[in-house]
Amino acid sequence: MTMDEDIAHVARVMAPSLRAFRGEPVLPPAYWRKRLQRIQDEFPLTALQTFQIRHLLGELDRFEAERGGQNQQIDS
Repeated sequence: MTMDEDIAHVARVMAPSLRAFRGEPVLPPAYWRKRLQRIQDEFPLTALQTFQIRHLLGELDRFEAERGGQNQQIDS
C-alpha cells in the first residue's frame, strides 16, 4: 500500500468506524490519532499529504469535542 493509499484508506473508514456500533466507535479516536501521528513521524510527506493528515486529525478533534472530550486510550 502506498502512502497515498494508506491516507485515503484512513479518510474513507475513520468516520464510519467512529460511529458504526450504535453510535459508539468500533475503533476509538486514540487508535486513529496514533495511526495518523505514526505516518507523520515515520515518513517524509508531501504538502498535500500533510494537509490531508491535519484535516483528519481535525476531524478527530471535532469528534472528541462533540463527545465531551471523552478520550479513550489504547496501548502500543
